[in-house]
Amino acid sequence: MNDKRIVAFQGEHGAYSEEAIRRHFGPEVETLPCESFAEIFRAIQRGRATHGMLPVENALTGTVARAYELLIGHDFRVQAEELLPIEHYLLAPEGTTLEEVQRVKSHPQALAQCAETLHKRGWEPVAAYDTAGAARDLAENPEPNTAVIASALAGELYGLAQLDSRIEDDPGNNSTRFFVIGVEDAPRRDPSKTSLVFAVRHRPRALYDCLGAFALRNINLTKIESRPMRGRPWQYWFYLDFEGHWRDPGAEAALVDLLRQASMVKMLGSYPAALGGPNTHRT
Repeated sequence: MNDKRIVAFQGEHGAYSEEAIRRHFGPEVETLPCESFAEIFRAIQRGRATHGMLPVENALTGTVARAYELLIGHDFRVQAEELLPIEHYLLAPEGTTLEEVQRVKSHPQALAQCAETLHKRGWEPVAAYDTAGAARDLAENPEPNTAVIASALAGELYGLAQLDSRIEDDPGNNSTRFFVIGVEDAPRRDPSKTSLVFAVRHRPRALYDCLGAFALRNINLTKIESRPMRGRPWQYWFYLDFEGHWRDPGAEAALVDLLRQASMVKMLGSYPAALGGPNTHRT
């Protein structure tokens, strides 16, 4: 493969993931639409794409579990994070009025981010596989009393009218965190952030001992979340982000301790931290 960047994303042209790609790589980058998150990984494995843009967390609806499951199951590296402010638009074919809308189609994540608005206005939510795909399908096959939730870009691409704007439940505070994934480690550029996944042993204070490896070295954790292991009931993965690069002396020592305490550790990558990124309180 040459040096040309081709970035895979889930959805159709006009999806929020494609906006994140252009925000990160610039407007001239080539993009590759994929039907699913899994297809993003296959596209990189088969050389059809050099990178992937993967949504991993939303400020309103939380972690995208499927994204992390795929990261655990593949040997790719997180090379960067991108934070995209999300503004949802209500779109419909020209001539449709706001009063006519009875049902709204979109990706389940978008519907969840607008759940209160949908309920208050009495609109029936209808799940679709993608926000931009829902916009394209409605433009090609208009349905009476039907609108979609998608980006302004999707409306422009598919010729839909904007009936309303910024209909998310918490306007101004809705953003999605994306990982740029690829085969190799990211070149170091500080300030850095590191993401990893680990599992604990079945014994008292197991999680305490794992997190203590970072606390003893005054390393700030910016994310800690447990998620069920698929196929292993009542067992859990822990997703963890910390400030700094894994090659920092303190971080290296903490990771050695974590390897001793945990039953499994998988490094996802160290990468440049996005300015204004999501942080929790200092641990």
